[in-house]
Amino acid sequence: MTTTLYIAGDSTAARKKAAHAPQAGWGMALPLFLHRDLDVRNHAVDGRSSRSFADEERLAGILDAVRPGDVVLVQFGHNDQKTEDPTRHTEPWTTYQGFLRRYVEGARARGARPVLLTSVERRAFDPEGNAVPTHGEYPAAMRALAQEEGVPLLDIQALSLALWGKLGAEETKRYFHWTATTRDDTHFNPPGAIAVARLVAAGLLSEGILAPGDVRRLGEEIPASWITWPTAAS
Repeated sequence: MTTTLYIAGDSTAARKKAAHAPQAGWGMALPLFLHRDLDVRNHAVDGRSSRSFADEERLAGILDAVRPGDVVLVQFGHNDQKTEDPTRHTEPWTTYQGFLRRYVEGARARGARPVLLTSVERRAFDPEGNAVPTHGEYPAAMRALAQEEGVPLLDIQALSLALWGKLGAEETKRYFHWTATTRDDTHFNPPGAIAVARLVAAGLLSEGILAPGDVRRLGEEIPASWITWPTAAS
């Protein structure tokens, strides 16, 4: 039976339409690092938080589809920070953890395996050129919940922060959605989507969620041209 990986998340993971190219979510690149017998169902949607994704019944849609042994990847935090929007905002140590528990408990009740992913970092640097965190207490709250609930955690926030710091302020412009007309320090161009998907695939392997035979190309260069965008009709 084919194992399916479901992604519940926001625009940093979501599948983009052709009109949005070259913007790309890491979920678009994840299949490039997985064996073809694994299926990826990317339910991530732009602008969603742990609250709004659940309130819009998107979590219910995933839970209706999962089967025992499937994997549910959960990455929220960017839009949970939006204090001005009560339909999306959560508080890190209360409502954020509360909504995340709904994902964990829902997956487990259906025999699926939940995996929590701290939010991938934005492109932010201090005057000295050091990459700096931007997600406040949300990553710490997720780490604490994962430990409390015994849920596998992929600390993508820490890993991506280290990667952006290694690349530096100028080189990371190639990884984020910087074009001749756009300067976007949150969303990715293909190199960034590929880099983050590599972190996710490697984390799934190291945490024992996937076996060595489930992953591929972790040490290989992936051409940006391998990222494709669906048309509006697809």
